[in-house]
Amino acid sequence: MNVRLLTSADLDGVMLLSREAGWNQTREDWARMMALTPQSCFGIDCDGRVVATATAYCYGSELAWVGMVLTAADYRGRGFARATVQATLDFARSQDVAWIKLDATDMGRPLYEKLGFVAEYAVERWLRPPSPAAAATVEAYRPNPELDLEAFGADRSSLLASLAPIEAASAGGAFALGRPGSKAAYFGPCVSRNMDSTAKLLDWYLSRHAREQVFWDLVEPNPDAFALARTRGFAPVRRLMRMVLRGRAWAPPFVERPELVYALGGFEFG
Repeated sequence: MNVRLLTSADLDGVMLLSREAGWNQTREDWARMMALTPQSCFGIDCDGRVVATATAYCYGSELAWVGMVLTAADYRGRGFARATVQATLDFARSQDVAWIKLDATDMGRPLYEKLGFVAEYAVERWLRPPSPAAAATVEAYRPNPELDLEAFGADRSSLLASLAPIEAASAGGAFALGRPGSKAAYFGPCVSRNMDSTAKLLDWYLSRHAREQVFWDLVEPNPDAFALARTRGFAPVRRLMRMVLRGRAWAPPFVERPELVYALGGFEFG
């Protein structure tokens, strides 16, 4: 099989895969990924179409995130997922990345374990149906790179800068971003030191999307986020496992504070 780089010419093909799988990604999401990391978006063609994908987004030399791992249903069991994921790992190691992470479905987890990934903690997707929401007063978005680095563990300023023009706000030093989805509006990422600031940002977002479903991805080490989600009418719909792989043998410990992460940036970004 031939693993190749994806380009903008593949947008129709990868969106067909996304729709078949019921993913929330939009054409703009795929285009953003290809623009941000053109050297690590991989695909496999079969029968004249793209049938498998995987991507790796590098946060400097500290961390690479594997995402967009997808194989068309009729082409599973042929080793396509293993080949595309291996391409992302080879790329990450070529960049001397210290650690590699991903969010694994139950279907994908056995493959990742064979490749050496180990489980860290669960992440969950919660859904809120269209519902009225009271607005909250927030501030204009101001990046807080120190807080984000402390929470996430790696510098993702380039990613946040690419997402901020879509929808973003700050409150009490915390910040939240959002973007459209093919199935639901997406709240995240959000990083905060306290529940009050997070609640303001969440209410700000929900009031702007009261007529839409909203997805919110949460991390298990932050129980406050789960508590807040329940008060705003969210319910869990999907559970994945965050997994990690050492990129280089001499990598220092990866330091993060997931209790400050109130919303992921997406399963493809962490």
